[in-house]
Amino acid sequence: MIFKLIACEVFFREISLCAAVSPHTVDVELTEKGAHDKSDFLRDLIQSKIDAAGKSSRAYDAVLLGYGLCGNAASGIHARSVPLVIPRAHDCCTVFLGSRKAFEDRFKDNPSLPFSSAGYMERGGKLMREADTGLVPGAGGSLEELIARYGEENGRYLHETLSPGRSHGAGDTLVFIDVPELAHLGYAEKCRLRAEEAGMKIEVMRGDTRLIRMLLSGEWDPREFLIVAPGQRIRSVYDWDEIIRAEEPE
Repeated sequence: MIFKLIACEVFFREISLCAAVSPHTVDVELTEKGAHDKSDFLRDLIQSKIDAAGKSSRAYDAVLLGYGLCGNAASGIHARSVPLVIPRAHDCCTVFLGSRKAFEDRFKDNPSLPFSSAGYMERGGKLMREADTGLVPGAGGSLEELIARYGEENGRYLHETLSPGRSHGAGDTLVFIDVPELAHLGYAEKCRLRAEEAGMKIEVMRGDTRLIRMLLSGEWDPREFLIVAPGQRIRSVYDWDEIIRAEEPE
């Protein structure tokens, strides 16, 4: 089969490893890490690349998306003439760790905990990725939406606590996800030094290319991946299991 992969550049090294051993032909197109800073912009960017793939002379069997829900950027994306496949992941952190369970075990009690990886270290100016409110079931959306859902006091608290870009105090923890195949690059130690300069502690977690390998190999277990049929779109669910679902547009 022939796949078109549209993915964030933070996965460049992991994607390269997995594409090299995939039994399928994979055409890769990457988006800049900074595109995550604005969900609406990233959504439009991904959609434009999906649309272009559908109009290509290349007969793709599926368009693969190397993203998580990513602050609701994936919510609302439409499949055109070619099926879409995307991991059931709140953020790229799940993809780096290789499973939702690994993500939930470490981040469920502190979904705003920042993390980093080799891709974050070597691409763009930011050392780390801070989690979005979309990581918390029912807590995605703007300040106004949170107030409407939870009331003035609780809504403002959730927005302040969980929004990306909040300031960090001394002693905060940064999680570095170290994929074994990339450990020789030494980014865990480089991250530790930079984190200490910022007054932060570092915790190193073992990463896993499992989800990327499955995505590029066509092993789309419905418990791990959402397949969006032509004409359908992605909708966020805000839970810890399904995360996203496919629906017919209104």
